[in-house]
Amino acid sequence: MVVVGGESGNGLLDDVWVLSFDRFSWTTASSKLYLSPTSLPLKIPACKGHALVPWGKKVLLIGGKTDPVSDKVSVWAFDMETECWSLVEAKGAVPVARSGHTIVKANSVLILFGGEDSKRRKLNDLHMFDLKSLTWLPLHCTGPRPSPRSNHAAALYDDKILLIFGGASKSRMLNDLYSLDFEAMVWSRIKVRGFHPSPRAGCCGALCGTKWYIAGGGSKKKRHAETLVFDVLKLEWSVAVASPPSSITTNKGFSLVLVQHKERDFLVAFGGFKKDPSNQVEVLIMEKVESSMIQRSTLSKVAGTLLSENHASSIGMPTRPSQGSLNCQIDSVARQNLASAIEQHGSGRKSLSESLLVDPNNAPGNVSLRKQFYNEEENVDMQVTKSSEDRTSFRKMEQSTKPVNAGAQMSYSGDKIAESVSESDNLNTYDKHGSGSFHLESDDIFQEDDGKSRITAPSGVYQMYEAKLAGLLRKNGILEGQLASSLASREAAEKNLSSALKTRHDIEKKLADTMKEVELLKEKLASVEMAQEESNNLSNIVHSDNVRLEHDVAFLKAVLDDTQKELHSTRAVLAGERARAFQLQVEVFHLKQRLQPMENRAPTPRKPFHV
Repeated sequence: MVVVGGESGNGLLDDVWVLSFDRFSWTTASSKLYLSPTSLPLKIPACKGHALVPWGKKVLLIGGKTDPVSDKVSVWAFDMETECWSLVEAKGAVPVARSGHTIVKANSVLILFGGEDSKRRKLNDLHMFDLKSLTWLPLHCTGPRPSPRSNHAAALYDDKILLIFGGASKSRMLNDLYSLDFEAMVWSRIKVRGFHPSPRAGCCGALCGTKWYIAGGGSKKKRHAETLVFDVLKLEWSVAVASPPSSITTNKGFSLVLVQHKERDFLVAFGGFKKDPSNQVEVLIMEKVESSMIQRSTLSKVAGTLLSENHASSIGMPTRPSQGSLNCQIDSVARQNLASAIEQHGSGRKSLSESLLVDPNNAPGNVSLRKQFYNEEENVDMQVTKSSEDRTSFRKMEQSTKPVNAGAQMSYSGDKIAESVSESDNLNTYDKHGSGSFHLESDDIFQEDDGKSRITAPSGVYQMYEAKLAGLLRKNGILEGQLASSLASREAAEKNLSSALKTRHDIEKKLADTMKEVELLKEKLASVEMAQEESNNLSNIVHSDNVRLEHDVAFLKAVLDDTQKELHSTRAVLAGERARAFQLQVEVFHLKQRLQPMENRAPTPRKPFHV
């Protein structure tokens, strides 16, 4: 929601505020200046009683009571992305400046109706502003049109029906309702059914579907707190909700907009004043409830400074361990079991246990090696278990010659192997079967000679043990070779990683250099733009000088033409005078010729006269 201008206790305002319904917070726009084609810095005038209309990513400000005062309706455009104002240079028959008017938008056309001019005269003229050609056109309609009024409510239904309600005329408040059909260009007064709202001015309206909501309004003595709804199809008025006296809709000069946010409809009221100016926000939530075949709107009122909603918090579900991690745990247990079993056979097997206890995560490509090692490890554990069983049986034969504690000493080596193997389910199974299958009776192995017992070492057990141990050592060599190849692969991967890091460092360095070049290019571009602006200014000055010189030349040409005409007339007069002078000279010559004989004659004496 965008709020522009208005009036506070300190006078008219020219600021821009934006209310975000996602963050429920106000932010102020910078309202950058705009340079006109004549290079004069322009700023949006402080205003009230104006109209705001959204147009794409811009907001249009039309008319209003401004400071300083203008004689024509001005159109300003505010870009929401650049936060910059620009003055729209409108063409055509621009309407007279006004405030308290209404503006509705139909596709790419704005419709202006009514208002009052700077001399507080009420108006009822109708104008159209084409947003594509930026041209104003007056609209002439037939039928009984609304009387002159201001601070009324207007709405456009289905892009072809203009609705006008209420307002203030020169002498009274109004509650009449008019419609204009743009297809026939005919005004008509609507005769409503049932309930008739009381006269009011300063009300605000918002059209939602076929319902036209009218909030607030009143006269100089009384303000109306109810919110009305007019059904465009049924032509019926009804009261939607009654607000308390503290509601914003009881203020004078408040604003009302329809907001469709997250598939819900809201009526948002802002500002106005009673005794003091207000900056509060009030929301009317329209909840759609479906019952049988009729869909109606149930209205609930939420008062407050901001709209609030419940936000669900996300809870992360626990993840199951992957099969790879489970295999790693089994491999670790198997390695520990195998190492503890081999340590019982002497220090000569230490290299195998050390090689098996290497962390598989340190070697690249350890996945395939670990799988192969796990499969081979099961076979090795089976062989070691059988060897331990043979050794246990052999110790049984040794301890059977001792009369005391034979059972306790006999199970020492075998129990240790069983403890290490019992941590793995598979190896524990092999241990249980082996402990029962290789039990040897003393009667089969020992013979009595002279009342003394002696040990007959079974050579087959030792040979089998040595053969299995040799196989184990061979497998150890194979594993050590695989481990060496894995380490070599790891070193190669580390080299590749270091080269990749070096390449990344070089790329980042090149990127930094490129960014510096971009900054330099931006500075050059800014200087070029400044030079272009200066050249534009100079060209404008030269153009104005040329226009002035053209006017001077035209004036001088006109003066020259007049002078030439006067010269011609003077020449004609002079020629006439010359002809007349010549005639006079001829006449003088003739007179002189006549006088000469008269002068040559003697004068005749006159006789005296006597009385």
